This record gives sequence, C-alpha cells and structure tokens, in this order.
Amino acid sequence: MGKFRKLGRHAAHRVSMLRTMVSQLVKHERIETTVAKAKEGRRKADQMVQLGKEDTLDAARRASAFVRGDDVVHKLFMELAYCYKDRAGGYTRLLRTRIRVGDATPMAYIEFVDRENELREAKPATPQPPQRVPLD
Repeated sequence: MGKFRKLGRHAAHRVSMLRTMVSQLVKHERIETTVAKAKEGRRKADQMVQLGKEDTLDAARRASAFVRGDDVVHKLFMELAYCYKDRAGGYTRLLRTRIRVGDATPMAYIEFVDRENELREAKPATPQPPQRVPLD
C-alpha cells in the first residue's frame, strides 16, 4: 500500500476533496491551494493524464470514475493526452506563492506544464551523460 498524506480528513472526505481538486485543475489548468494538498493533488493529476494517454476504454472508465464531469474526461483524453504525448511524466508543477494570512499556511499554485500563460517556463531537457560500463 502506498503512502499518502491524510490532510486532516477522514478517507471519504479526502477522496472527495482530491477528486474535486483534480477536476478543477484539469478544467482551469491552474489552481491555488495549500502546499500539502497540492503535493497530493499533483500525484493524482499526473495519474489521470497518464490514463488519458493510454486511450483505452478501461482507462476512460477509470478516469471517469475519479474525476467529476464528462467535460473533464473529454479534456483529459483529447486535449491533454495530445499535448503530453511525447512527455514521459511530470505533467504538473508546484509553485509556492505566499503564506495565507488567517492561519499562516503556505500556499502554492499547481499547474500543467507546457501550456499557454504559464507562471514559469518549463526547463529544457538536459542531455544525460553516457553510462559507463565497468571493464571486466
């Protein structure tokens, strides 16, 4: 079983919050939330984009079981899957923005990379050095 943040909520509330957060992220392509929620939401959003890239009936059913709204599923499988077809992972980025006034909670933007109106441009891919093979 994988590790995850509990976010101070019971299981049903946590899943509902993550479903709503991922759906709004797909719809608006950028949302502001707390850093802890953004880190968990980023994991689920990347999983949903990966399902969109699979482009199978099973993937569509699994995605529609998690996200809210047929328009969100359509955007996942048509727009985002096409946009990230050559990217192996890392579809979202987390940008820390401010400290919330009421309770001093660190806030952050979570947004998709390689899109219009980005807050920060994506870093270019760095070439990997060749792997050295040990001599026998």
